[in-house]
Amino acid sequence: MKTALLGLILAGVGVDANALGRIADVQILDRNTGSILTPYRYRGEYWVAGVPGDRYAILIRNDRGERLLAVTAVDGINVISGENAAWSQSGYVYGPGESYTIDGWRKSNQEIAVFEFTASPNSYAERTGRPANVGVIGVALFLERAASPPAIGGALRHNESEDSARAAPAVPPAPSNNAAAPSERRESLANSAPKLGTGHGGRETSLVNWTEFNRLSGTPNEIIRIRYDSWDNLVAMGVIQPRRPPAPTPNAFPESAFSQFVPDPPSNLSYGRR
Repeated sequence: MKTALLGLILAGVGVDANALGRIADVQILDRNTGSILTPYRYRGEYWVAGVPGDRYAILIRNDRGERLLAVTAVDGINVISGENAAWSQSGYVYGPGESYTIDGWRKSNQEIAVFEFTASPNSYAERTGRPANVGVIGVALFLERAASPPAIGGALRHNESEDSARAAPAVPPAPSNNAAAPSERRESLANSAPKLGTGHGGRETSLVNWTEFNRLSGTPNEIIRIRYDSWDNLVAMGVIQPRRPPAPTPNAFPESAFSQFVPDPPSNLSYGRR
């Protein structure tokens, strides 16, 4: 089975206690700040809060001593092929102990279009006529069957024309009346809190090649599902408890002056002038 093999391994990335998954550790990385988005558990599901215009990545770490396959979907769409997501499709292969960030929609073996949070109408899914599953990230993990006999063909490499045929299709331009600068998007978030989706962002270099992976089972050994939306929407839904200022400390003598000595002079006086 053809699956994308990682060409660049992300070294030195720590995976903390907020990582999700048993077979592999999965986190959502805010690429604008370099921080991991906190997962909030609500009614049996995990949620993270995003900000429109911020780039993000799906960080996966394989702590096992064997290879893993991660078939990954955003908004119900396979991040490699652009197809409506299914378990049987292509994914990323992780060697023992390897970490890697999936930063965007794959356009070829050399390039991606970055993931970025955006208002749902500007999401890749809605712009390609598939709005039903906007707001969810899925990772289906597969263990590997021992290679006996060896897989025929070995490692696979696709030329540029073949990769282009398999890559996520192009999308029409975003509606101009929805465009806004990042600061404006953040202000509108506080006011209207639109539902978030994942946009088809700018192009970046990202190198991979192809390999064979013989799945131990036709169904995933584990599925990790992470939903996302704006902070305000998650607060409104009850997923996140709103932040409250600390209660003031009671004063036993509220009408008494705190200072009983000579106060300092005002700082704006000019001494020595007449």
